[in-house]
Amino acid sequence: MDPTNAGDRFRWVATALFGGIAVGGAIDLALDQPSTLWSFHVLFEVGLLVLSLGAMGFLWIGWQDAGRSLATTRAALEARGAERDVWRARALKLLSGLGEEIDRQFREWDLTPVERETALLLLKGYGHKEIAALQEKSERTVRQHAVAVYRKSGLAGRAQLSAFFLEDLLLPDSGRGD
Repeated sequence: MDPTNAGDRFRWVATALFGGIAVGGAIDLALDQPSTLWSFHVLFEVGLLVLSLGAMGFLWIGWQDAGRSLATTRAALEARGAERDVWRARALKLLSGLGEEIDRQFREWDLTPVERETALLLLKGYGHKEIAALQEKSERTVRQHAVAVYRKSGLAGRAQLSAFFLEDLLLPDSGRGD
């Protein structure tokens, strides 16, 4: 038993309590030395003994079921974690390529490093105020960088900038028409 585990402590304390009730009831019954086994007092104490032992057994069975369920859940979570890690590795490889291509296009447009950063944040969906906070610049300066990005790229605004990079991004054919 792990003494730091509150669930294990509770299990053992509950078992000891129900066991103590059963032992106490048995001792009380023996000390009473009843003259007949069919008296209300004897039947009541035997009922309490059976109830106490039954509760103890019921709790142990429930704890075992919960332990099996927890083990199954942990195994499923671990499997999903492995699946997630494989997906992330594939996605990172593809996103890295996309990022390189976006940066190549920004360089073709002859954007300065700050303009490239601003354009990327615009693509990610950040507003001018959020970009200003991230870059520790004024909102007006960010707007000027955005205007320079649009002018150098020949695009009319944020929607066209996003469309330039994402317009042809589609799900595979198997995902359409369902």
